[in-house]
Amino acid sequence: MDKNKSYRIFISVAEPSADAHCAGLITALHKRGCDNIEFVGVGGPKMAEAGCKLLQTTIGKAVMIYNAFRYIIHYHKLIRSITRYLKINKVDLVIVCDSPSFNFHIAKAAKKAGIKTLFYVAPQLWAWAGWRINKLRKLCDKLCCILPFEEAWFSQRGIDVVFVGNPLFDELDLPIAKSKRNYENFEPENASIALMPGSRAAEIKTLWRPMQQIALRLKQKYPGITFTTVAVDAERKQVLEAAQIDGFDCRYAISSVVETAAAVDFSIVASGSATLQVAAAGCPMVIMYQSSRILWHLIGCWLVKTRYLSLVNILAGRELMPEYMPYFSSIDPIVDSIEQFLDNKDTLARISSELISLVEPLAAKKAGDKVADVVIEMLL
Repeated sequence: MDKNKSYRIFISVAEPSADAHCAGLITALHKRGCDNIEFVGVGGPKMAEAGCKLLQTTIGKAVMIYNAFRYIIHYHKLIRSITRYLKINKVDLVIVCDSPSFNFHIAKAAKKAGIKTLFYVAPQLWAWAGWRINKLRKLCDKLCCILPFEEAWFSQRGIDVVFVGNPLFDELDLPIAKSKRNYENFEPENASIALMPGSRAAEIKTLWRPMQQIALRLKQKYPGITFTTVAVDAERKQVLEAAQIDGFDCRYAISSVVETAAAVDFSIVASGSATLQVAAAGCPMVIMYQSSRILWHLIGCWLVKTRYLSLVNILAGRELMPEYMPYFSSIDPIVDSIEQFLDNKDTLARISSELISLVEPLAAKKAGDKVADVVIEMLL
């Protein structure tokens, strides 16, 4: 990269986790003295704080759209706006992070404008929609993947790919191994449980109420049990509070998955990247996801190619943690599973150790630094 030349990078994200990943990347580039790079894009407050000029906010209350038709209209307009920007402005590199259903459109616009494109976080084509590999091959100049097995999978299919580590762990202060627990003094009657219903509007809508119902059932058996609910930001906290059911009481923690998981004895988690963060805290969990039973049997089971659906179990190659997905018809099995864990401290200690061993390879690299190396190389 020429230090005497000015560069402009456009970054596209549509989810809170991607906002954090790209903020970390921007910070890593600033630390390397790349002050001649202008960052422009669509994203959230963390990217803005890191120094990215946001053309539109895609994270937060303004885009928590529950109506499907309004959601489609909103993002169709946004894609058109970004396409126009890339056509009339000089941009040296486009970085798209996660949200492939949205960001494939942005990558296509970049390709039409003759701009190199970096995919940060691989679309999970190994799990479903594998036929989209041809589209990815056309649109992607470089892929930075964050799961170890993805590097070989995408490379074998003609994608220029590198495993960069997992950005979820870039900010961990302590070695993951120190999070291992022995549960020697654990008493289920005084257990502390984390509820993590996710960040997407659909996740909160389908998981928050049953998670609270599970908590109330556990409270009946363990009267001294306490609950902490993780909200990705203050706006999601307001949404959760507004939907809190009678009789349920909890403390709220904002944007602190690892910290909360480290402070509790067990977690109830929406399927997604949070499961890896909970694992990094050595915290046993059950994993939930709710979709339509009819749609799953008609379409979903034919599309999904992996035996397990949660990231923790995919990496483990077995059901290390119980996963209640793609749907659940009753909370009874979930409650029973949690009670079995809480009543066996030896099992909790063993699972804690296995979770730590599972995620240690993901934290061996600093993803932000590795992606910064790729960005500098692509600007040469």
